[in-house]
Amino acid sequence: MDGRILPFGMALPVIQAPMAGGPSTPALAATVSAAGGLGFVAAGSRTAAAVRDEIAAVREKTGEPFGVNVFVPGPDPARAGVTGVEAALARYREELAAEAERYGVALPQTVTWDDDEWEAKIDLLESERVPVVSFMFGCPSSEVAARLRSAGSVVVVTVNTPAEAVAAAETGADALAVQGPGAGGHQADFLPSDWSPPSGLPELVAEIRGVVDLPLAAAGGIMDGRGIAAVLRAGAVAAQLGTAFLRTPECGAHPVHKAALTDPAFTETAFTRAFTGRRARGLLNRFMTEHEGSAPHLYPQVHRLTTGLRRAAGEQGDPHGMSLWAGVGYRLGRDLPAARLVESLAEETRAALA
Repeated sequence: MDGRILPFGMALPVIQAPMAGGPSTPALAATVSAAGGLGFVAAGSRTAAAVRDEIAAVREKTGEPFGVNVFVPGPDPARAGVTGVEAALARYREELAAEAERYGVALPQTVTWDDDEWEAKIDLLESERVPVVSFMFGCPSSEVAARLRSAGSVVVVTVNTPAEAVAAAETGADALAVQGPGAGGHQADFLPSDWSPPSGLPELVAEIRGVVDLPLAAAGGIMDGRGIAAVLRAGAVAAQLGTAFLRTPECGAHPVHKAALTDPAFTETAFTRAFTGRRARGLLNRFMTEHEGSAPHLYPQVHRLTTGLRRAAGEQGDPHGMSLWAGVGYRLGRDLPAARLVESLAEETRAALA
């Protein structure tokens, strides 16, 4: 592990995964980057103005490379001619009425699709010349990728399958974040497929390594240096860890979320669409159990519908109404400052590779 890891530009093969919704903070990103890894700001579900402020805050703390992650908007159902959207949301809103009563909040009367300020964020990232820009939920257009590359950014696309990897390469990605099913939070999946993932993340890396000739960062359940070493041996140039950073003091995850990670009452993780309308992995709780079967596959509408519920549950200290995103290895999390965690991960990786 000598020299800079290309194309990402950091010294150590440790990337702090972007975690939208609060866990990713400028302090966390800057600390990880300053320690030799690559920290990320999460632009998803944030205004462009807020993202600008976070970029400035990171640059105040470090001159090392860092990244910004952007959500690629899906199609507007109205323009795409999709029918039944309002009826599906109305049914789910009716089901959630009891949750609203439980937490003492009012559900929004209407929730609509939006593009998460896509154009404004691309303009911002181009003007700010961010070192690394990664994408979630899809590929940017070739034009957008070229604009960012001309501004000096490394363009990274998050993929779950070989088909998505090929699509990202054809779009003009400089590198890929290969996300396995053990990853916490949202899955990137953006192309329909009946392909079944292999049993482990190293196997997924090797399979995608066989169809594209791009640098790969591997993500999904990695919590220590042995996990990092395994994906490096499989052909990745770095590992991307999110859940491993949730218990660091620099992480902005809600205190109730952090406490749940060590609460013996939570025994497993599972996929759900109940909170946001997109498939995401989190600690299995009451809300997931009761509503997974009826949540429509509509993002960001479902996300908007449940935002007040989740916020109220956190304020009331109830983890069973919150989206407790976590990967399969969450029990291996450590209460360490982020810089010390990066140092430990690097030491463990060196030992495992030796």
